[in-house]
Amino acid sequence: MKFLDRLEEWIIATLMGAATLVIFVAVLHRYLSGLPFPALQDYLLTINMSWAQELCIYMFVWMAKFGAAYGVRTGIHVGVDVVINRLSTPWRNKFVIFGLLAGALFTGVVGALGAVFVARMSQTDSISPDLEWPMWIIYLAVPLGSWLMCFRFLQVMVQFVRHGELPRHDHAHVEGLIDQIEEAKETTA
Repeated sequence: MKFLDRLEEWIIATLMGAATLVIFVAVLHRYLSGLPFPALQDYLLTINMSWAQELCIYMFVWMAKFGAAYGVRTGIHVGVDVVINRLSTPWRNKFVIFGLLAGALFTGVVGALGAVFVARMSQTDSISPDLEWPMWIIYLAVPLGSWLMCFRFLQVMVQFVRHGELPRHDHAHVEGLIDQIEEAKETTA
């Protein structure tokens, strides 16, 4: 599971970083193209950056699909559990398990329908307007992200059944920070 966790985080971080870089370069290109330097303008206008916006949109879609699965795993999704928390423990547990199974079922169905859509789309010649990539590759985010989210719902449910706890996201926690503080104390001592 650690490999899948790290792969998920790596994909999200890479897409976020790449999208930021592409947007930065496109904005810089647009700004420099507007400066009153004819030689620079002529050169920059030969560079086609029309694909940048489309690429960023697709990267954000993929990032959102994988980010949703990450949110299920780490417990950062917003939930209204006021009523659930007021129930007795056996009833609370049943409702939590029902909710997790419903989330798994929904995302599993979306993944299956998305896979059918992608399979049909792969039989067409549909391509994206600027990048000219096959659209089935772009839409592949739907089944992959949904199935990963389905798996995460089932994973959280198994952990809940075994240990009785749901993942909680501590907004003040920074992974690895405590280790760095301890190392700093040891080196100064």
